Parts: sequence; C-alpha cells; structure tokens
Amino acid sequence: MRSFLLLVILAVCGNFSFAQTENTAPAVPDSVPAKSTLTLAAVYSNNASYYGQRAKDATPYAAVAASYQLKSGFYFSGQAFRLLNDNSSDISAAGLGAGFNFPLSKKISADISYSHSFYPSYSPLLQAANADGASLSLSRNGWVVINLTGDYAFGKINDAFATGAISKSINLFSPGTKDVVSINPSADVVGGTQHFYQSYVTNKKLHDSLLGLPIPGLGNPGRGGGESRTDTVVTTSFNILSYNFKLPLSYSRSHYVLEAAWQLSLLSNYAETSTGKANSFLTFSFYYQF
Repeated sequence: MRSFLLLVILAVCGNFSFAQTENTAPAVPDSVPAKSTLTLAAVYSNNASYYGQRAKDATPYAAVAASYQLKSGFYFSGQAFRLLNDNSSDISAAGLGAGFNFPLSKKISADISYSHSFYPSYSPLLQAANADGASLSLSRNGWVVINLTGDYAFGKINDAFATGAISKSINLFSPGTKDVVSINPSADVVGGTQHFYQSYVTNKKLHDSLLGLPIPGLGNPGRGGGESRTDTVVTTSFNILSYNFKLPLSYSRSHYVLEAAWQLSLLSNYAETSTGKANSFLTFSFYYQF
C-alpha cells in the first residue's frame, strides 16, 4: 500500500502543487514493484495551493491524472485541471512529467523528476509563470517518514523552493479483511523565492482589465507602513514561506483509495501573497491502480 500511495502523489502533484502533497512527505516503497503499474486519479479541491499560498480569487478545481511506473523505477505522469469558476476554457492547466524513484538503502529512497506545465494566457494561478520544474527528493522511512525536497521552477521567471516534512501513517480500523481506514497526518515547512508573485500580479491586472473589472491593489498589506502595494518588488532572497499541516483520512482496498484531506497553511511574514494569514484547503480524491 505504501508504494501505491507514492504513485498517487506522483500522479497528482507533479510541479503543480495543487494537492499539497508536494509539501507532504511521500511514503517510501517497501520494495521494488513486482510489475509495471498504471495509477489513475480524480481530484476535487476548494482551492489551488502553491506551497501553502493561494491566489487572491478563489480557485476551486477538478483534476484528472495518470501515472505509469515501470519496475525499474522510472515513471511518467500527466494531469489536466479545470478551474470551476473559469468559463474561458475547458482545460485551465495541464502537465506532463517523468521521473525516477530508487532506493539508496533499506530505509532511504530518492526521487528525481522533471515536469512541464501548460497554462492559458493570463492564468489566475500563482505558478503560471513557472512552466517547467525539476525536483529532487530524499525520504527516510521509519516510525515516521522524513522527507526533504528541493524544487527548481523555471519558465518566464525562476524560483527555488525547499521543503522539510514529517508524516506518520496510522491504521485506524479494518471494516473487512481486504480494506482499511487510515490517517496520515503530516507537517512541513517551506522556504523559497517569490519571483512568481510579480508575474501573477501582472497577469491579474491584465486579466481584470480585459474583463472591465476594477483593479485593486494586490500588494502585501503587512509591510510598507501598512499600505497596500500595487507593485511588488522582485523577491530574490530565500525565506521561509509557509508552515503546513495536513490530515488525510483514507479508505483503502487492494486497488483503490478514497481520501478526504484537510490542510491548514500558516504563512510567514515574508510571504507576498497575504502576510500573517492562514489558508485552509479541502481536497477529495479517488485513486485506482491497475
């Protein structure tokens, strides 16, 4: 089941970071899979999360994803997202990715991946300027799972992120002989740069102007003498961005998982999106593995 949950994370997240599992420590496979596997996923969330941060406007979405993992550890994934309040396009974002997961020891594994995302013009998503991403993750599986991840996002602009996470899988009870109900609470801290926010502010203004909407200031009200900033200075320094706490509740059988997850993200004083505030994300997911 642990290797299955890892595939779930690989299939849904990529570098979109919508389902905040990109900041949740993935489980380490118990062993090399006996055969190649295909995992399909369907996800609904009340808001898109980018390392615990969210856009000014609500971005509820539905997504479908697929991941194919070879016995060797190589995998390929694809995703398509539909923002539920976006009437301009049937597909609000899409992505393709590939990676390699391999053990370093009995308890430690590594994962290297690359993804490319496709966004329409004036996308309302925070990460729209970061179309490409490379990621390196190290995981240690013990009484708890410890995960360290470094992400480099690039495209129109470049950003770097680092995430340290800890999680614990707990089986609650088994309704039958072939299923189990479990929780996997996790906590993580994210640091990074924020060039993406300047691009988001520019896209937001252009999008609103094309629709004839008023253009409010999008700046951070927490600094600069308490005044909202309409122009964001490019943030080149690497700072703590968010502290994230997630509680997924899962029902699992041999081939599928149903999951409801709640995430609370506390933003640091350095976060450009909404300093000193908390974001809440609720996600419902279904995964099936062949």
